[in-house]
Amino acid sequence: MSNLCYQTKDLMMEDVALSDIVSAYGTPTFVYSLDQIKKSFLAYKSAFGGRDHLICYAVKANSNLSILKVLSELGAGFDIVSEGEFYRVKKISDSFDNIVFSGVGKRYQEIVNTIEAGVGTINVESSSELQRVAGIAEKLQLCVPIALRVNPNVDPKTHPYVSTGLKENKFGISIDDAPFLYDEIASNKYLEAKGVACHIGSQLTDISPIEESVSQVISLLKKIESKGIKVAQVDCGGGLGIPYSNDEECPSPRVLVEMLVNKIPEEYKIVIEPGRSIVGSAGVLLTNIEYIKSVPSKNFVIVDAAMTELIRPALYRSSHKIIHLREKQLDEALQFEVVGPVCETGDWLGHGIKLEPEEGETLAICDAGAYGFTMASNYNSRVRAAEVLVEGDKFKLIRNRESFEQLVENEIHHVGKNK
Repeated sequence: MSNLCYQTKDLMMEDVALSDIVSAYGTPTFVYSLDQIKKSFLAYKSAFGGRDHLICYAVKANSNLSILKVLSELGAGFDIVSEGEFYRVKKISDSFDNIVFSGVGKRYQEIVNTIEAGVGTINVESSSELQRVAGIAEKLQLCVPIALRVNPNVDPKTHPYVSTGLKENKFGISIDDAPFLYDEIASNKYLEAKGVACHIGSQLTDISPIEESVSQVISLLKKIESKGIKVAQVDCGGGLGIPYSNDEECPSPRVLVEMLVNKIPEEYKIVIEPGRSIVGSAGVLLTNIEYIKSVPSKNFVIVDAAMTELIRPALYRSSHKIIHLREKQLDEALQFEVVGPVCETGDWLGHGIKLEPEEGETLAICDAGAYGFTMASNYNSRVRAAEVLVEGDKFKLIRNRESFEQLVENEIHHVGKNK
């Protein structure tokens, strides 16, 4: 929440009082700091110095077109995991050679479309996928640049749902099998062995697992080079975490990049795929207090946001700071369960949060810039939130709140008797 501060008791993002955004657009609403997004991206860019590199922003973290456009203008490439994400990138850019297409379950037509568009690299995650890509490449009579995403069986020390580098995970190819598959690539005139890729998980708070995985990738490079196969780039994935609480510490982008630059031989271009560490701390979710309720063992604050807006607490048992829009002294404040209106006991946004709540006031759920709106749903037929971008002392709407008409516009209902 480095982009937030209280000024004359009002919670500010950059030079905008968040209460002004509530007055303009209501709640629940996601709000993002443009300055924080730029600073976070440029922290990676400056850390590389003169080293050949490509920063592919992970679109899944926050896919709003305005944010993608800002990052593209700063020189970002993109890490996509679906054709829908590719469609978004095509809306803001007409250059696709800086795109990495990842994902464990790419459909046939997705592969065709991205190959025909000239996507920079396809990260292949299984031998079956390699055969599919090879068949499509031959059919199209095109040489396709690919990297094998290898699984090094390294424990990323993160939540099991966002761990992707262990042998029991669905992602990637066993690093022991990779040399044989690079032989297949080298023998196929329609495939180009462009690189090696490895991504071990998300919300990483320690770079030592990344360093261990990079060491294994370097050993793999030596093995395939001994066969006369030379690749140009090493994709180290993303996953650097952010501190969601005061007692959580995370390495900076500079610490990560310096490790990669020192460890990976200079002849290789370094590709990384950060997402959360660029947008996570730049966003808040604003939500209105509807009711305050007490039971014998707990106090509840019932707000108008829910797991449908921010599923991370319910899904990962993750913690987000939750604060008042009007500064208060909370030394003797009670602890509250912050919960939403969805008909699930699991619909909670914060446990044991110190508050002095009043019905009708607004709270800010911090560090909600990543995996907030992109994981939102219409469960309970709830419409999805608005999104707002702050720049200096101005703010602008970058996504309208969904309407009830939009909620049902793709549905078809049949009236009358069947004939």
